[in-house]
Amino acid sequence: MLNTLIVGASGYAGVELATYINRHPQMTLTALAVSAQSPDAGKLLSDLHPQLKGVIDLRLEPLNDAATWASKVDVVFLATAHEVSHDLAPVFLASGCVVFDLSGAFRVSKPGFYDAFYGFSHQYPHWLSQAAYGLAEWNHQQIAEAQLIAVPGCYPTAAQLALRPLLEAGLINDGQWPVINAVSGVSGAGRKASITTSFCEVSLQPYGIFNHRHQPEIISHLGSSVIFTPHLGNFSRGILETITCRLKPTVRHEDVAAAFHNAYQDKPLVRIYDKGVPSIKSVAGLPYCDIGFVVQEEHLIVISAIDNLLKGAASQAVQCLNIRFGFPETESLVYM
Repeated sequence: MLNTLIVGASGYAGVELATYINRHPQMTLTALAVSAQSPDAGKLLSDLHPQLKGVIDLRLEPLNDAATWASKVDVVFLATAHEVSHDLAPVFLASGCVVFDLSGAFRVSKPGFYDAFYGFSHQYPHWLSQAAYGLAEWNHQQIAEAQLIAVPGCYPTAAQLALRPLLEAGLINDGQWPVINAVSGVSGAGRKASITTSFCEVSLQPYGIFNHRHQPEIISHLGSSVIFTPHLGNFSRGILETITCRLKPTVRHEDVAAAFHNAYQDKPLVRIYDKGVPSIKSVAGLPYCDIGFVVQEEHLIVISAIDNLLKGAASQAVQCLNIRFGFPETESLVYM
């Protein structure tokens, strides 16, 4: 059994992580932690999230000294802000813990990336270069060997799972960048109250046009330019991305179908639609990425749907955990 600590456990992704780890047969949920300044410190997780009463009644420990906890656990999940993960991860790594970071702090090893898109200068280039990017369906070997796994962003997960098979098969016309229009529920903004993400204030609006930090993450790991426009919708959870591409002149529907089949035929958490297209309803509360597509002449529209808190965060982190330690990939994620 692997002793496990979740830092940032009171947030939306953190509580999903706690639920998965609590029912994982190979894991022990040793402790839940929040920052020492958090108003949630000292409270029971089940008091904040009543659906867990009688299931996970652990207290949220104030994380005063990360090194103290590092000596007590084998695995650490960081469901924390980027700057917090940047500072905490090296402490746990130095003690030999395997760290799964759900923030963006170790996702892109590129000079100047964090200064430009995250507002801080990265101080740990060694760990940045050693981190495995946790896109589980594509980076299995790297994840299996790494001590630090950087779990991809929610928007990049849905985008890359939809586009990478097409790029790998050489089906997309390089003369036109794929255009990604993505809509996310408000839980993607986190649990902290804000007027801009209040459910009653949100309509449907684009944001971060041409400067959202997930665009360079997508480009960096796809190795291909894209146009990415995120939108905030007035629903609680889920992401739907509609991606418009230009195909090479000789490419047909059968070629696109074959590319997706070849990429995901043995990947249990990606579901390809033979007909019709997915919706948020098809994935809300589930660990899947659902992908559908329509071809018309040289034009391709791909629809990719995930739960932002699950395949876009917590369930993908646990999927990476399963790969890292050689457990069945869907352990604790899917009931058969």
